[in-house]
Amino acid sequence: MDKIPFTKDGLDKLRKELNHLLSVERPANIHSIAEARSHGDLSENAEYHAAKERQSFLEGRINELQVVIGKSEVIGVDEDPPDRVVFGRTIVLYNVQTEEEVSYQLVGPYESDPENGKISVSSPLGQALIGRREGDAVKVRTPKGMQEFEILEIR
Repeated sequence: MDKIPFTKDGLDKLRKELNHLLSVERPANIHSIAEARSHGDLSENAEYHAAKERQSFLEGRINELQVVIGKSEVIGVDEDPPDRVVFGRTIVLYNVQTEEEVSYQLVGPYESDPENGKISVSSPLGQALIGRREGDAVKVRTPKGMQEFEILEIR
């Protein structure tokens, strides 16, 4: 069974989502189904069909979260001086093409949120950065084409 890497915060967030689905969303949906059923003929009852679709979505997400949490492995961020890029570190990069600085934290695939500065270690850029040091140049093929970055800082 392959483990899925997480930061402690990322796994806590997933557990909170699962708890919310189990303790709030699922009971509310069960109530919605019961209420829609009480309106009579189910074949033409849009509320009932919408509640059943919501139930299907909720159960799928609950199952997915349970599997992911079961396979999760929290990887602590090394407290040693950040001399190379490893999981959990934040890396400041200089994009050679756009001449902009960007900052990303390397996280697991379920925590990835590039718009908020979190990229997956399994992404092309994440894989290219692992093990590198400050000052290294990194070339990586992205959906936007070949990109070149320089590692300015590792935190």
